[in-house]
Amino acid sequence: MNKLFTTIFAVAVSFATTSGFAQGITGDAKAGATKNTMCMGCHGIKGYQTTFPEVYKVPMISGQGAKYIMAALSEYRKGERKHPTMRGIAGPLTDQDIADLAAYYSTNGVVPGAELPAKPAREPGAEVQALLNKANCTSCHGANFSSPIDPTYPKLAGQHADYLFVALKAYKTDGNPMVGRGNPIMGGMARQFTNAELKLLANYVSSLQGELKVVPESRFR
Repeated sequence: MNKLFTTIFAVAVSFATTSGFAQGITGDAKAGATKNTMCMGCHGIKGYQTTFPEVYKVPMISGQGAKYIMAALSEYRKGERKHPTMRGIAGPLTDQDIADLAAYYSTNGVVPGAELPAKPAREPGAEVQALLNKANCTSCHGANFSSPIDPTYPKLAGQHADYLFVALKAYKTDGNPMVGRGNPIMGGMARQFTNAELKLLANYVSSLQGELKVVPESRFR
């Protein structure tokens, strides 16, 4: 029943996230490669950190799912995600720009035919397993945290731990013009945990093998 309940919400959230985005738009990865000037200065440098409003490594987005990238950029554009730099970058983007950037980053650095194991090689400890069970994380993000049940959900395995922690905290934040994410399902999930527990979850998921990476632009290599 719990899994069915989560899946029903997954479909509902997917519809709510993608509604309002122009239908029939197809992303062009080659076009996206010419539109990423504002992206590469952060996401194209290994180890690059943002310093405002918190210090953490910017997320790896090469290899991330295209529909998730589209959903995230749309949320920044609408103000449902409040990071001021990302809001400023996403604000002027058209639906076509977003689709092209998503197509580019979802294929950037991807090795054809490479597949991850169905389950992580590293099992969580008892404390982390209890936290994972409490939120039923794998029912949405997949047993290996790289196979989300809905393409508008992110791949998480291997993502920077400090970014994951900040992102999870953001779902708990209300009334802050600089920090916050409006997804009600993730808000309900994150509020079940203390920040210390969220950090444990972030550290574990970050330690797993994943498909996400930083692909340095040639000028930064």
